[in-house]
Amino acid sequence: MATTVKDLHDFRRARSKEMLRAFWALLSGKSHRLIAWDDVSSKLRLRGGISRGVQSIAISQIVGSVGRYQDFDDAFLPARSNLSERWMRLNRAFDESKNLPPIQLYKVGDLYFVLDGNHRVSVARQHGIDFIDAEVIEVQSRIPITNHDLNSDTLEILGEYSDFLERTQLDRLRPEQKVRFSIGGGYTRLTEHIAKHRYFMGLDLKRDISEDEAVTDWYDHVYLPIIAAIREANLLPRFPNRTEADLYLWMSEHQYYLHEESGADISPQAAIADMMKYLNEKEARETDALISLAQTQDVSTNLIIGRM
Repeated sequence: MATTVKDLHDFRRARSKEMLRAFWALLSGKSHRLIAWDDVSSKLRLRGGISRGVQSIAISQIVGSVGRYQDFDDAFLPARSNLSERWMRLNRAFDESKNLPPIQLYKVGDLYFVLDGNHRVSVARQHGIDFIDAEVIEVQSRIPITNHDLNSDTLEILGEYSDFLERTQLDRLRPEQKVRFSIGGGYTRLTEHIAKHRYFMGLDLKRDISEDEAVTDWYDHVYLPIIAAIREANLLPRFPNRTEADLYLWMSEHQYYLHEESGADISPQAAIADMMKYLNEKEARETDALISLAQTQDVSTNLIIGRM
């Protein structure tokens, strides 16, 4: 299929957009690359594959690629100039409204990864097309995945979550659980909490404690009471972009600190009350400092105005 000057212009415009986004990503420190399927598959322990037939898929839900994740950015703009020939041919086909075969996608949760058809997705996005026909193969993940969950920055944390569930089976034992962290390392610390809880349960009950029993007892009698206290104190809104699990780690460590300091048992409510007192005093000090600064600036302004 012969291409035209318009096709070359469209490709160059798409490349220019990608280069601008790459420059901005460099300045901001945020990745703008597609998510690699192999990374997702290994970190999230994906399994199985069920054909769901041909469906109309929202292009905005396509977030990664099986083999071409270095050739396009996360807006499916071409990242290499040597993609021009095929890209322009497909651009001509779109302009002439030619029928193209469905692309092939892997589905994980609410998201999709291109197995075949990366160029078609790229061109379709540049034409402002919202939906594209695709043969869908759905792959199973024990972690519910949405567009807000998965990106190159959160993949490591989701991988840790998958490892945690594989190790503890918490999602099988307590299907309603939603233990989600906003930063890495949290699940390793939870595993340590469970191991310690299992050890002390064995001492108290004078018998061996199974892994499942330790996990459920920790979740029911350690984790959930602290989460309940966090919700009762309405603590989460004071920490934007954090999760209840983040606060659980913080409060459990503060609870342990108070116990070591006083030698007494400290309830989750008492630990949170102590932390709230600290936060209120800290905010009062910061507010007082801001007021003092504002007053100083106001005085300085008055002195300057008085000299005019």
